[in-house]
Amino acid sequence: MATLKEVQSKIVGVKKTRQITSAMKMVATSRLRGAQNNMEAFKPYAGKFAEVLGSIAGKSGEDASPLLVPRDEVKKVALILCTSDRGLCGGFNTNLIAKADKFIQSELDGKDVSLICFGKRGRDWAKKQPQPIEDEFIGVVGGNVEFSVASSSGQKMIDNFLSGTVDEVYLIYSEFVNMARQNPTIKQILPIPSLEDVAEEKEVDKDAKFLPEHLCEPSSDALLGEMLPKNIFIQIYDALLQTSTSEHAARMSSMENATKACDDMVEELQTIFNKTRQAGITADLMDIVGGAEALKG
Repeated sequence: MATLKEVQSKIVGVKKTRQITSAMKMVATSRLRGAQNNMEAFKPYAGKFAEVLGSIAGKSGEDASPLLVPRDEVKKVALILCTSDRGLCGGFNTNLIAKADKFIQSELDGKDVSLICFGKRGRDWAKKQPQPIEDEFIGVVGGNVEFSVASSSGQKMIDNFLSGTVDEVYLIYSEFVNMARQNPTIKQILPIPSLEDVAEEKEVDKDAKFLPEHLCEPSSDALLGEMLPKNIFIQIYDALLQTSTSEHAARMSSMENATKACDDMVEELQTIFNKTRQAGITADLMDIVGGAEALKG
């Protein structure tokens, strides 16, 4: 049985750990509020953009932009992986990496795959894989996500697609559902699968009594050619915002569970401490009684 000093030292250590996890939970809660506000503020813009894009797409032909035309044979695929820079957020990064690994092994087997990594955790995993890292962005997810980062990386993907360097581009990110649920999600962004699905994906109300008709100048095809690249930027930016929000939510939940575990450990160690102290007192009393009886004899 452990001594009183050993048990007391463990109690002190667990209490210090509880202070750290509690402080990290408060920090994650504060950052989550800001990230969630940014994500919610971007939704109206993304929804209206999808509505306008869907309306213009109905007036344009299927060959309005080369970004809509799939390759006859897919040989080269680019995979954009969004993870966090830091750990201590439960299985957040593990689930995203597992999603990417399973997708590469099952769907992209036999194809040339290159990785674009947002976040240090995904980059560290990618370094151990046979697939080359085409680009990496550290310090983006989890902080103040800038639209310029999404537009620059998206433009590079568009240039690679148009030049034939890649045939398809996929995006893996964490979809923020609620505080307790963040789903690893895979989305194809190039070639653009179907413009008819854009409005449905952004929850545009097609049953509304009044649907505006957009007048295009100079033409719907020309306008669509300008809007499609911006649609790619918006999807990447939205994925970064959702991944950032999901990271803070996962860390807050993880630190809350760790704090509760520390409370349980302190309670258990306190019980052991009391039992050990009682056993020591009982042993001392037995020695005193035994000595008294020996003196009487």
